Amino acid sequence: MKKNYISTILCVAILSLSVIGCGSTTEKEGKEDVANSENSGKKTYAIVTKSAGNPYNEREADGFKEVIEAAGGECIIKHPEQATADAQVSVIQSLISQGVDSICIAANDENTLQASLEETMNAGIKVSCLDSKTNADSRMTFVNQAGTEEIGQTLMDAVYDITGGEGQWAILSATSQATNQNAWIDAMKEVMKDDKYSKLELVEVAYGDDEPQKSTDQTQALLSKYPELKLICAPTTVGINAAAKVLQDEKSEVKLTGLGLPSEMAEYIGDDDSHSCPYMYLWNPIDVGRLGAYTSLALVEGTISGNTGDTFSAGEMGEYEVVKAADGGTEVILGAPFRFDSSNIDEWKEIY
Repeated sequence: MKKNYISTILCVAILSLSVIGCGSTTEKEGKEDVANSENSGKKTYAIVTKSAGNPYNEREADGFKEVIEAAGGECIIKHPEQATADAQVSVIQSLISQGVDSICIAANDENTLQASLEETMNAGIKVSCLDSKTNADSRMTFVNQAGTEEIGQTLMDAVYDITGGEGQWAILSATSQATNQNAWIDAMKEVMKDDKYSKLELVEVAYGDDEPQKSTDQTQALLSKYPELKLICAPTTVGINAAAKVLQDEKSEVKLTGLGLPSEMAEYIGDDDSHSCPYMYLWNPIDVGRLGAYTSLALVEGTISGNTGDTFSAGEMGEYEVVKAADGGTEVILGAPFRFDSSNIDEWKEIY
């Protein structure tokens, strides 16, 4: 995270000027992009996010677009209207018909996309995923924002620290099919098997479907159902923001941690009782998008094939290696999660 700080700041001005053009790409616009790229000889690189209106997804797309265009490629951004696999399948079919060179997707479901993505690869299109993985048969490799076990351990250590190592706590996740959240939650449950965490009681895993209103409703339901609740852990940027507002507005004694965007969470982070979140974690979603773009470029150029041991350059981000993933496929890991607290949140809220 720190090694990317300077480059991130330098890119903010560029991204702020280009953000107006980074919205959802319609099918017509996509076809025009491909037609233009065919005439110019440019390769076309598509990124498919989880859904429209998600600030985290938009920042991933910003990073992806920046790298692709700097490399002379044509970037197509697709934000599905809903955070569902069906919505992504429709987008994938459209991209196949457009004849793009690669698709990098943040999967809404690990297995449901398999048929469409296998069709994509059979058409000669390079397929990778970022942020939230597909199953191993549906991708060439996965750009993982941090190691799954590392995230699970980090979040459980935060739960232990903030609760004092005992009491009731709950998880507010995205959708029940979200592969990244499910993997992190499973990793947290594995960590909890250690005797150190025996006095902590996980009372519920609630799902806000990455929708602000539903996440708000789920937070309020948790507070009502569990009067002795001490903490909520939300490993989703939409969920943690919604929960933070509920807890702070209601002056609840329940505390919060998880994964959030500094720009959205700054007003809720602090060490005193007036703030709902003592600290949280995340990585830079712009860098997740950048690494997704560099991975797509390497796949299309033939520098890597997605096999364990492949290496490639990600510009100023450095050298990366494709490694074996727990599901039998491969992945490229961005780096360790970064802690945001009262000592640094004002600095980082201006970045993303």
